[in-house]
Amino acid sequence: MSTLKQRLARVIPYFRDNSRSALLLAASGNVVAAATEPVIPYILKTLLDSGFKNTSGLPIWAVPLAVVVLFIVRGISWWVSSYGLTKASQNAVLAIRRHLFAHMLRAAPALFTRNTASSITNNIVYEIQQGSNLLMGTVQTLIRGTLTALFFMVSLVVLNWRLTLLVLVLFPITGFLVRIVSKRLHRLNLAGQDATDDLAYVVEENVLAWRIVRLHGAADQEQRRFENSSRLMRSLNIKQQAAGSLMSPVTQVLASFALAAVLWMALAESTRAHGTVGGFVAFITCMLLMIQPFKQLSDVMAPLTRGTAAMERGLDMLEAIPVESGGTLSPGRVKGDIEFRDVGLRYTARDSSEVPDGTQVAALSDIDLKIRAGETVAFVGPSGAGKTSLVNLLPRFVEPTSGDILIDGARIHDYEMTALRSQFALVSQDVVLFNHSVAANVALGDAADPARVRSALAGANLLDFVMTMPGGIDAPIGHNGTQLSGGQRQRLAIARAIYKDAPILILDEATSALDSESERAVQAALEVLMKGRTTLVIAHRLSTIEHADRVIAMEHGRIVEQGPHAELLAAGGLYARLHAMQFRNA
Repeated sequence: MSTLKQRLARVIPYFRDNSRSALLLAASGNVVAAATEPVIPYILKTLLDSGFKNTSGLPIWAVPLAVVVLFIVRGISWWVSSYGLTKASQNAVLAIRRHLFAHMLRAAPALFTRNTASSITNNIVYEIQQGSNLLMGTVQTLIRGTLTALFFMVSLVVLNWRLTLLVLVLFPITGFLVRIVSKRLHRLNLAGQDATDDLAYVVEENVLAWRIVRLHGAADQEQRRFENSSRLMRSLNIKQQAAGSLMSPVTQVLASFALAAVLWMALAESTRAHGTVGGFVAFITCMLLMIQPFKQLSDVMAPLTRGTAAMERGLDMLEAIPVESGGTLSPGRVKGDIEFRDVGLRYTARDSSEVPDGTQVAALSDIDLKIRAGETVAFVGPSGAGKTSLVNLLPRFVEPTSGDILIDGARIHDYEMTALRSQFALVSQDVVLFNHSVAANVALGDAADPARVRSALAGANLLDFVMTMPGGIDAPIGHNGTQLSGGQRQRLAIARAIYKDAPILILDEATSALDSESERAVQAALEVLMKGRTTLVIAHRLSTIEHADRVIAMEHGRIVEQGPHAELLAAGGLYARLHAMQFRNA
């Protein structure tokens, strides 16, 4: 477990490297504020030494005015310090979030298998912010408490009733100011909560849709979207802290007026021999002891520890999973020849009642398969046969533990990662849509060309419906396409694949969750999409793959038979049994 010193060493560079001017501003404010602390004791010393009789020829109002000016300078200095630290804190938050989000968009797929979506979201959005706020509050407490404690470590003095009444006058005035500031803080807090929700939403979408984002090369687009939300959140947080920090200097300035009044009364009474040095000193001492610095200093360790731990948690996620790496091959558009050579895939069992934790389980074994460019190949088999695992190997969403996979004769590990994934389009049962317009969803990862978008929608049998929506192709579709039906969402995913125009198409149970009418519309759109492409189809409804060039039957991670639909039916093997079972149940 890392020590507090080690945790601080990890987070301090984010503050130092991104906020030099803000830290300099905070340091300047602290220096000026600290310099004002000895002035009051000096004024008291001067007054006591002169016995309230000789004020060096100054008018009677000069000393009270000096006190008011002193507290105004001190209040401004504290506010400048607080603002500088807040800006430094929020700049560091922005830098860390930007780093984490960019890493998430390009991290190895293990990031999403080892962490839940909520934990990734919480780390990037909430933990970093909480940690930074706690650290900033701790630094403020340390500075203010230490400086105050150095000058004013004295016992509380009980005042007489006249002086107490004078101090009590401040309470209704302070309450009125607190009410005004509180209203502004409330508005800023509501806006800040909305901004936090928006930022979390962007992160959540990209956590859930990481495959789609990478297949379509939309990382830069989503990074810009994240940047805009993050900057808005930073601005609101700075305003919240600036407004909240205003109360302390305002209260001190109000207290300075009361202190000035007492000074004036004491000086006035001294001319009539009514003033007492003891009462004067007691009042000054009591006013200065209202800050109570010792309790503040005793409470700094807990938030300091929590703050550094919260920020380190997010950094740990960053360092645990490396960024994806690929080769240098970038051939443009491939023909679409695919070959699996003795491919195997094993995974480590976790929290399973069937096998002991940590056991190596084979998902795929001895896969040897060649698929010709332009061929349509269907994969069938019982649940857990390895169909989805097999196709996930192609865009490197999963890494094989043995064997080689080749596209156009080149190993997929030799391809540059973006170039490799640009060769694939995916339409699955679980359609992922973004809270953008129709056009932005169709042209995901690319600038939307209206003519191409309409052509893609027409090919997916969706253009007529879209043009009835307010805004047409620019109409928003809501969270994950809530404005659309299941069949329409599926056809929008098909339009996205048509727009991308990749040479290799993966259909992962694209019609299994649709009713018969929607399935017919989607199937017609799929036929348009599949023309001229190497197509890999995973389907539970065997009636949808009868026209495939070849059917691959899988069981327990192995290929048990392959051939045309009619040939496999005649063979009476696994495919024939699955076919008979499905139509018998139907």
